[in-house]
Order: sequence, then structure tokens, then C-alpha cells
Amino acid sequence: MTSLHDRLSFLLKKAIRDYRLIDDGDRVLVALSGGKDSLCLLQLLAERQRILRPKFNIEAVHVRMRNIPYESDTSYLENFASKLGVRLHVVETAFEQHPDSKKPACFLCSWYRRKELFRLAQEGGFNKIALGHHQDDMVRTALMNLTFHGQFNTMPARLTMRKMPLTIIRPLCLMQEEDIRCFATDNNYQKQKKLCPHERETNRTEIGTLVDMMERLNADAKKSVWNSLERAGLLTEEP
Repeated sequence: MTSLHDRLSFLLKKAIRDYRLIDDGDRVLVALSGGKDSLCLLQLLAERQRILRPKFNIEAVHVRMRNIPYESDTSYLENFASKLGVRLHVVETAFEQHPDSKKPACFLCSWYRRKELFRLAQEGGFNKIALGHHQDDMVRTALMNLTFHGQFNTMPARLTMRKMPLTIIRPLCLMQEEDIRCFATDNNYQKQKKLCPHERETNRTEIGTLVDMMERLNADAKKSVWNSLERAGLLTEEP
């Protein structure tokens, strides 16, 4: 019987191959938030880089936001990365939210985190950034875009940036969130010490409920959405 670890390792390998996520000689910067998805991503990529082909190198970065009162255990993340033989960079940033701004704190936080990721990647000579979005994230994003923006699109598995020499990759794109959750439990991943105060019920939560309803109608509903994205050529994006 195939173990969960073996199945996720296979799905990582398949995603890398099917969507051409990693090539020989790549230097990949892994965004390590401290959540289960990014921890799983770092562990599986660290194991994968020991394989002969493709030959690539990974390092990780944890971006701390000074003005948002949440906290990940940095020492835990450093030990986690060290045991995998991965160098971890810890950087800090912050943002100011103008009282008249229509941009929510979550948007600004994400924007400034990405800005730090891009800066460190370019200064460190990385050509790819790996993010921990799984298939459920990508299916929900497609349904959110369809429901609220009238367009069928999602976060691609591979996105080549137009304005900088970087490619965004999502190696967990073929994995289900529930499998990652079980994998996190099996490996005793530590949770954040203090959650973000802006975490709340959102449209994404409601879309998750919609997906559950769709699966009650058709157990393969998520697969159908994914196959539609595949056929439309929306899982890779080139400049």
C-alpha cells in the first residue's frame, strides 16, 4: 500500500514534469510562511533536490510583518529548515494603511510580502519562487474569479513574470488540502504561535462551502474544474 508521503512525493514529481516547474540549474526560493502548506512544500522539495534530475538548489525565506500582531515561531522554522539542509532567510517588512485607503489589510500585507520575496530573489540570484498553493486553492480561486469578476482564471502552476527575470511556481498544485493536512499531522508540524487578527470568514470561505455543495452533486466536481482550467491553457502563463 502506497504511503501518504510516497503519494505526495509522486504528485510533486508529476507537477514538476507536467508543468515544467523546475529545470536543471534552477535556484528556487521557497516562501515559508510557517503554515502547513509551506512546511510541506519545503520538506518535499528538499527531498526532491537530492534526486539527480533535475538538479536544482533551494533556499527558503520567512517574511515577518512588523505591524501585524501575529507570530510564527522563527526558531522552529530555522530548526525545520536546518534539519532539511536548507538555508533559511528571515526578513522583516511593514506597511502603512492610510485611513482613506480602500485596500484591506490582507491585500496590503500580501503585496508587501511579495515585494520582499521578489527583492530577495533577485538580489540572491534566484530565478524561481515556489509558493505553497495546493489544488483546492487554485480551484477556489477559479470559482471566485468566475463568481465575482466574470472571468474564468486562476493562479497558474507556472507564471513567468513580465517585468523581472523570475518565474512563480506552485509545486503542490496536484495535491488536495486534506492530504496535506494529514501529512502535517503525521509529521507533527507546529502551528503558528499567534494567528493573524485579520483572519475571518471571507468570500473564499463561502466559495469553499460552494465547492463542498458541488461535490455532493458530483464527487469529481473539483476534478472537472481543474480539467477545464487545463483545457483552457490557464495552468501555465508565459509573457
